[in-house]
Amino acid sequence: MKKQVLLMGSSGSIGKSTLDVIRCFPDLFAVSGLTVNSNTGVLLEQIAEFSPRVVAVRDAFQAEEIAKHLPPGITLYKGDEGLRQIAAETEYDIFLGAMVGFAGLSPTIEAIKRGKRIALANKETLVVAGELITGLCKQYNAELLPVDSEHSAIFQCLVGESSSNVRQLIITASGGPFYNLPKEQFSSITLQQALNHPTWKMGSKITIDSATLMNKGLEVIEARWLFGFPKEQISVVVHPQSIIHSMVEFIDGSIKAQLSTPDMKLPIQYALAYPDRIPAGHVTTNFPLIAQLTFFEPDTSKFECLNLAFQALHAGGTAPCILNASNEEAVSRFLRGEISFTKIPYIINKALDLIPLCHAPGMDDIFDCDREVRLAVNSF
Repeated sequence: MKKQVLLMGSSGSIGKSTLDVIRCFPDLFAVSGLTVNSNTGVLLEQIAEFSPRVVAVRDAFQAEEIAKHLPPGITLYKGDEGLRQIAAETEYDIFLGAMVGFAGLSPTIEAIKRGKRIALANKETLVVAGELITGLCKQYNAELLPVDSEHSAIFQCLVGESSSNVRQLIITASGGPFYNLPKEQFSSITLQQALNHPTWKMGSKITIDSATLMNKGLEVIEARWLFGFPKEQISVVVHPQSIIHSMVEFIDGSIKAQLSTPDMKLPIQYALAYPDRIPAGHVTTNFPLIAQLTFFEPDTSKFECLNLAFQALHAGGTAPCILNASNEEAVSRFLRGEISFTKIPYIINKALDLIPLCHAPGMDDIFDCDREVRLAVNSF
């Protein structure tokens, strides 16, 4: 039988790649529902092709507009509550969380409570509430599978291995567009330069996170909860070619790595089909053409955001939530041209210094912390 997929965030890069995979395997997967933030033009095109039973639009104005154009028989959910409802009330087998940011947390919780397979590309969910989310997955017997290329690589390397045999998880980073740029030139970085990622095609927020290396910091925190290893067993290495998507070193000194040409369809396909592998022609890797693979230590004096993420993971409690919320707000302000590139780590650092921690938060504390941080950082 076809697996029904609820795709949260269908208009973004991960969402579109997911639909590419489903398009390639119409006998295996079908679209149960689609959600977008505000891009209803793309959503209408996707509805025409994939015929979902339900859709959700987060932006209230755009939701009202698309309601006038929906084909008969499709249920429309609206706003943040609509995103939660579509995950809680509709029928599907796989929840693919491709939304960007904290907004992905609430729908993911609802899918977990229903014991669904969670194919997670929304790293913020585990960053802000990792211990709570993994606890809920155990409670409701939900299956949590990574979609991020780095975490998918680690997951694949760990298949069949005992955790007691693992020495460290090694997360690779492209280094972004500014890895070789002197720190004294960071203050003059423009938005256009920051959005020009050398390897991956991604949405604006994730691309800026890659330029600051916050993306790697969030991935370290995510890996802590996905795989259950302490921060001391998680490291980051810069690998500009982005062919090795991550590695696992074992206690005997051997290392497993997952390699491929950069293409998000591969980890998406793996999460949808797991434990099977299905043949596909959209990812090929030509090693003679690649020629070389290089590696470097990340420079945390230049890329302060990576260091701030390790600090937040060490502090625990709501510190990762403070880190994430302040980063989301700072990146939004940079994208709107309100602050400089170097102001992003400044705002995050100030938030971590000034906002009190809750050391043993419940889920309500996480939501309260997120709201408090967003209000506070507007004055930074």
